[in-house]
Amino acid sequence: MPERLSARDVLALLCDASTFTELPYREGRSAPDGPISWQGYDASRARAARRTGEEESVVCGTARVEGTPAVLIAFEFGFLGGSLGRRTGDRLEAAYTHARAHRLPVVPLVATGGSRMQEGMLALTQLQRVARQSALTREAGLPQIAVLRDPTTGGGWATLGAGADITLALPGAQVGFAGSRVRPPDADPAAYTAEAQVAAGSADAVVRPEELRETLGLWLRLLTTPAAEAPPPSALGSTPLPATGWEAVLRARAPERPRAQAYLDAYFTRRTALVGDRCGGADPDGMLCGFGERDGRTVAYAAQTGTKTRPAGYRTAARLIRLADRLGIPVLTLVDTPGAANDAEAERQGAGAAIADVFGAVAAARTPVTTLVIGEGGSGGALALAAPGNTWATPDSYFSVIAPELAAAILKRPPEETEATADQLRIRPQDLVELGVIRGIVDHPQP
Repeated sequence: MPERLSARDVLALLCDASTFTELPYREGRSAPDGPISWQGYDASRARAARRTGEEESVVCGTARVEGTPAVLIAFEFGFLGGSLGRRTGDRLEAAYTHARAHRLPVVPLVATGGSRMQEGMLALTQLQRVARQSALTREAGLPQIAVLRDPTTGGGWATLGAGADITLALPGAQVGFAGSRVRPPDADPAAYTAEAQVAAGSADAVVRPEELRETLGLWLRLLTTPAAEAPPPSALGSTPLPATGWEAVLRARAPERPRAQAYLDAYFTRRTALVGDRCGGADPDGMLCGFGERDGRTVAYAAQTGTKTRPAGYRTAARLIRLADRLGIPVLTLVDTPGAANDAEAERQGAGAAIADVFGAVAAARTPVTTLVIGEGGSGGALALAAPGNTWATPDSYFSVIAPELAAAILKRPPEETEATADQLRIRPQDLVELGVIRGIVDHPQP
C-alpha cells in the first residue's frame, strides 16, 4: 500500500510553506450531531480534529507551484476518510469562487473515500455543488488539474478527479468509483489502481512523489501561457517533390521517413502528454496528444504516427482540441495515417462516431488550428484532423480520397494499373496546392 500523505504533507511537496495562504471560510452553526442528528457525529469530528490538526476534510488555499499561482485543494484522509460533507462543500465552493475571481487554475489534491454517511443525502448532494463549481470554472476558461492520492474513490473521483481537465496520479494509489469495502467480492483489485486508470484512458499519467512538483508546475505553466498561433513545422525529410503520384505514395510509406516523434522533438523545447479518451480507451501508439512549449509559449498538438488510428485515438484528439479551444491555446495537428482502423473491433468501439467527434471539434474550434501532412493522408481518417484553409504538406507526403490500391480494386482495375490510378487521383503535394486542398508545401529548415 502506498504511503498516505496528509494534506499538509502533499502541500509541502508542491510549494514552499511561505507561498501557501489558506483561504478564509464562513461556517454557519450546525445542529447537534449534524443535519440528520447522527448520534456521536460531533464526537467523531472532534476526535478527527485532534488527530489531524484540521477542522475539516479539505485544506484550501493559494500558492505558487514552480512559479505559477494556483488554488490548491488538499484533502485530509485522516479526517473522517476525507469524506465530503456540507462544510466540505462550503470550502470547495469558496475555493472555486476565489479561483474564478482571481483567474487562477484549480488543483484538487484528492484523497477521499466518498460522501459522509453521518450527513445522509445532504452529504451526497455536495457532489452537485462541486460539479456546478467545476462547470463554472470550465466556462471561465480556467484549467483544472487533479492529483489522485491514495485512496480516490466514490463521488470525489467521479467529480473532482475524473472531471478535471488533466488527471495525474501517485503510484499505486487506489482509484475507482467503488471503494474497497463495497466492490463485488470477486473484483480484480488491479483494476482499481492509478496505473489501471491510465491504461483505460481515465487518467493521464502516474507521477512519483519526488517528481510531482516539477510535473504539476510544467502542466500549470503550459495551460496558462498560450501562444498566438501554431506555425507549420519545417520539413525534416530530404526528398524533392515527387514526379508521379505513385512515387509520392512510396516516399510517404518509406520506413526511413521522419515520423511524428521527430517533428514534435524539433518543434517543441518541452512537452507533456495528454492520454486517453475518458471513455475507457487510449491509443498511445497511434495518436500522440499533449501540450508543448515553443518560444516560451504553449501550443497543443495531436499527431498521428503512421499507423491506422483507433477510435480511442480520435476521441483523445477531440478531447485535446476542445480543451485547447477552451483555454485559448492554438493547436498543431500532424496527419500521418493510411486510414482509420476498420476492423470489427474498431466498429464495436464506435469508429464512425469517434471520427465525427474530431471533425466536429476542428470545425467548431475558435482557437487557431494548423495542420501539416507529414506522410500518408489516407481518406477521412486523415482529413478529420486537417484544418480547413490552414493545411500544409511536406514534400514526402500525399493526401488521397482513398489508397490507390483500393481505388483500383473498387474500379475493377487489374493490380498493374495501380500506379496509373495514383496519378489520376492527383495526390502529390504540388497537385494538392493546385487543387486548393492545401495552402502550401513547407520547406526544409535553413542551415
